[in-house]
Amino acid sequence: MAEIELRTVAKNGLKVTTIGLGGTGLGNMYRAVDTEAAIGTVHAAYENGIRYFDTAPVYGFGVSETRLGLAIQFLPRADIVISSKIGYDLVPIAPDELKPTLWEQPGSYRAEFDYSRDAVMRSLEGTLKRLGTDYVDMVSIHDPDEALHFQPGEDPFARSRFREAMDGAYPALDALRSQGVIKAVGVGINQWQMLSDFVVAGTFDYFLLAGRYTLLEQEPLATLLPLCEQRGTKIIIGGPYNSGILATGAVAGATFNTRLAPEPVLERVRRIEAICADHKVSLPAAALQFPLGHPAVASVIPGARSVGELKQNLGYLRQPIPPALWTDLRQAGLIDPAAPLPAS
Repeated sequence: MAEIELRTVAKNGLKVTTIGLGGTGLGNMYRAVDTEAAIGTVHAAYENGIRYFDTAPVYGFGVSETRLGLAIQFLPRADIVISSKIGYDLVPIAPDELKPTLWEQPGSYRAEFDYSRDAVMRSLEGTLKRLGTDYVDMVSIHDPDEALHFQPGEDPFARSRFREAMDGAYPALDALRSQGVIKAVGVGINQWQMLSDFVVAGTFDYFLLAGRYTLLEQEPLATLLPLCEQRGTKIIIGGPYNSGILATGAVAGATFNTRLAPEPVLERVRRIEAICADHKVSLPAAALQFPLGHPAVASVIPGARSVGELKQNLGYLRQPIPPALWTDLRQAGLIDPAAPLPAS
């Protein structure tokens, strides 16, 4: 059983709670939610001990940051940590120019990739305005692979803005960190391969990794995670349910990393579910607690669209899990032998 703890996420000692609130749901990802419900979810997170909130300009094209900003006006700002991102420039457009995206009822903008210094400053100014705060604690370079979702065998560097990010955005963020304007610099991306280059190219406090180190995926154990431990770079796990399947189980239409889960993934999940059932543990509880076993992982940040979803996530975090579950999963070849296991 995991309780909410504080873990260090930056070299200056900044700490985050081991569970945070991911901001995609606040931005109407896949389906719209009521603004009051979104604000209520943030407040419920705070009331239940969560002190870390993640957002980004592109989440709903400004909607997520705006809603988080409305919510934190009623919270003690010094008690919470907020992370946002740069890399997507929000360009105002007429409402009738909006095109269907994964965001329902988004703000009237289009997003353009821009990792220049000017774009960093412009983006942060917009973030502070939408949040209604004087500062944001953590800032990451967002999607320097243009949000590429590649399949096995595809090139994770097929669309790379690594050089632009390191030449433009990184020096700007590094300077803001040196000045104390922000407290932590990171990269937020949905692959681990490019992060293996970032970790040695600069001094990064954290990486926000969407999936890729989960109950289903442990490839970063061999390369990225050892580098992060050597360099003192922490990991925040976004998408701990692999965009759905580790929350729903191997049901018809289950999604894995934003796409329909292929049969090999469905079969692997069925095997994990069976072992979880033997130990009377829910699959999402095992999924949420597993990444926190690694010493490089500071937090997991599942999204929530409602107070009910939030409390469900907290229940999964606190569900008792016997050590024998992890042992059985490892013996069945469903967890990498090198993966550190959560404490009981």
